[in-house]
Amino acid sequence: MDELLLTLPIIQPEAAAPAKPRKPDWLRVKLPVGPAYANVRRLVDEHKLHTICESGNCPNMGECWGAGTATFMILGNVCTRSCSFCAVATGRPNEYDLDEPRRVAEAIQLMGVKHAVLTSVNRDELKDRGASVWYETVVQTKQLSPATTIETLIPDVKANWAALETMIAGGQEVVSHNMETVGSLYRLVRPQAKYDRSLEQIRRTKEAGKRTKSGIMLGLGEKQDEMYQAMDDLVANGLDILTLGQYLQPTKRHIEVAEFIHPDLFAHYKEEGLRRGLKYVESGPLVRSSYHAERHVNVPI
Repeated sequence: MDELLLTLPIIQPEAAAPAKPRKPDWLRVKLPVGPAYANVRRLVDEHKLHTICESGNCPNMGECWGAGTATFMILGNVCTRSCSFCAVATGRPNEYDLDEPRRVAEAIQLMGVKHAVLTSVNRDELKDRGASVWYETVVQTKQLSPATTIETLIPDVKANWAALETMIAGGQEVVSHNMETVGSLYRLVRPQAKYDRSLEQIRRTKEAGKRTKSGIMLGLGEKQDEMYQAMDDLVANGLDILTLGQYLQPTKRHIEVAEFIHPDLFAHYKEEGLRRGLKYVESGPLVRSSYHAERHVNVPI
C-alpha cells in the first residue's frame, strides 16, 4: 500500500482568487435631497445642460447641488478618449452646439453661484479641440455674472498649444488639468494621454500667468514613492493646487480598485504636498476635482 501511495500524483488545491477590497465605511455618502438640490436639477434639465456631476457619477453631487453649485460639462457628453477609469460615454461626438455658451452662462446667472466650474469631454476630432466654445462660455458667463469667479477644468489638448492659449484666455481665475494618476500607470489608466505632455500643459498654463490646479486619483495601484515623484514633477512645472481623492470603479467594465486608501494616508499626502512646495492640497477619500473649488480661487500665485 505504501508503494502505491508513492506513485499517486499530488493534487494541489486551486488557489483562491484574491478577494476584492470591500468599500470601507468612510466612503459612504448621503443621497441628494432638499429644495436647493431640486432647483439645480430643474435648471440643468430646463437648459438641457450636461454636468460632470452626473456623467462622472460624483459621490459629492448631493452635497454640492444641495449648496446650489454644479460643475457644467460643455462640448457634449460623448468623449473621444477611452480612459479606463471614466464613466463618461466614449464614441464619436455629435457636432457641438454653438449656442451652448449662452445657455450655460444663463443657467449660471439663474443659479446665482459665486463660483462656477466648467469642464468638458475631449474633442480630439476638432481642429481647435473645442477651444472657441471654451472661450465663449467663459466670456459670456463673465458678461452675465461679472462677480462670479470661474474655474475651467480643461482636457489634454494633445500639444495644440494655440488651442490651449484660446481656452485659458477668457478671464477665468483658475485653470485645472488633471494628471489623474502617476506616470507608471498612464498606459493602463490614460492610454491616449502622455504624462510629460500633461505636465507641459500645466507649465505653459502657469507661464501664461494663471492659477494652476490638477487632480490625482488614489487606489489604482500607485506606490508612495511614485506619489512623491508626481508631486515633485507638478511643483517643478508650476502647479499651485492639487486635489487627491479615492478612485471608485463606476461600472464593472472599468478598471478595478486596487486599494482603498485610509484617510490617514490622505492626510499624510497633504502634508507632503505642502512640504514639497504646493500652495494648497485638498486631500481625502471623497475629494474630487471641483470639491470645495470656491476655496481654490484665492490661492496666491
